Amino acid sequence: MDVQNPFLYGELQEKVYMLPPPGCRRQGENVVCQLHKSLYGLKQASISWFREFSSAIHTIDFCQSKADYSLFTQVNGTSLAIILLYVDDMVITGNKEVEIKNLKAFLSSQFRIKDLGPLKYFLGVEVARSKTGIIICERKYTLDILKEAALLGAKPTKVPIEADLVLTLTGSNSLHEPPRYRRLVEKLIYLTITRPEIVYIVNTFSQFMQDPQQHHLDAAYRLLRYLKGAPGQDWARCPITRRSVTGYCIFLGNSLVSWKSKKQVTVARSSAETEYRSMAAATCELSWLRYLLEDLPVKHLQPARLLCDNQAALHIAANPVYYEHTKHIEIGCHTVCERIQKGEIKTSYVRTREQVVDLFTKPLCAPIFHTHLVKLGVIDIHTPT
Repeated sequence: MDVQNPFLYGELQEKVYMLPPPGCRRQGENVVCQLHKSLYGLKQASISWFREFSSAIHTIDFCQSKADYSLFTQVNGTSLAIILLYVDDMVITGNKEVEIKNLKAFLSSQFRIKDLGPLKYFLGVEVARSKTGIIICERKYTLDILKEAALLGAKPTKVPIEADLVLTLTGSNSLHEPPRYRRLVEKLIYLTITRPEIVYIVNTFSQFMQDPQQHHLDAAYRLLRYLKGAPGQDWARCPITRRSVTGYCIFLGNSLVSWKSKKQVTVARSSAETEYRSMAAATCELSWLRYLLEDLPVKHLQPARLLCDNQAALHIAANPVYYEHTKHIEIGCHTVCERIQKGEIKTSYVRTREQVVDLFTKPLCAPIFHTHLVKLGVIDIHTPT
């Protein structure tokens, strides 16, 4: 098929086209191939596969979650079956073994699948079981990072970053191999899936990807030495942009289920405003988790507790009045007030020295760091007792 654009690659009128592979093109020809089916590796392949899988699974009364489109659930009386899909890999679970067997039999009749047995390793995440529950970690992934950096024999450190360290744009020579630093930070970002205590420092490292310097790499290597041992306070934490850091962690019972550390998009005028923006971000995450629990289905009738160590921020949330010093705050931040009025959340004060979220917003000294780490429930299952 002749085309005007020789670099055409995508969909036209619901038809899929691609450039001819090397060796099948003549010089000067502007042609593309029309595909009768999606090929593995093309961006359309994953979309086509997801459509086909969704159509098949809906025939046996599975419902797709609106909170997470990769989650499918089936409720049949007292039985519950769950599928979590990632491209062509999936995790299947439920509360009745017979329902899981029936689901596997159906999938086998529709697709070519390989049953790997009980979940032990998924997308780099290791899964261990005990009488007290399920534990996830990325030990092998961490060791691979240390091996690539040649730090398997390095001396461990007790904390991932010094409490008084402030990273800036300048301060040392630029790296001769910037991609080396960027690859390391990208790997560390994926490691934050199971290591909440390094979220803040990894978020800081990612802000220097454009022009990484030697002191940035040295700080990253210190973090690796901390990982080897366990496979200053200003409310405007960033000295470059003066923007504060939003941090929160959410527990379901005693289990940590969600956490975040991210630089705020605007400069706050006070610590109260900083805390209020963080409360808004946590409130949005709590609302999303409520929708997810409904899909599972898990009833959560009581309001979620939202703890904050700033009395002024709590006052703003409880009294939705536009004072002179708060009227500039974005309307979206006032979702906290709305959720309080609906009875979905309940705010409470927590003393600063007991605020676990400090782990996600600033460097801490070793005693405080490890105290908060214990509260998060982070343990090393490979440490001998």
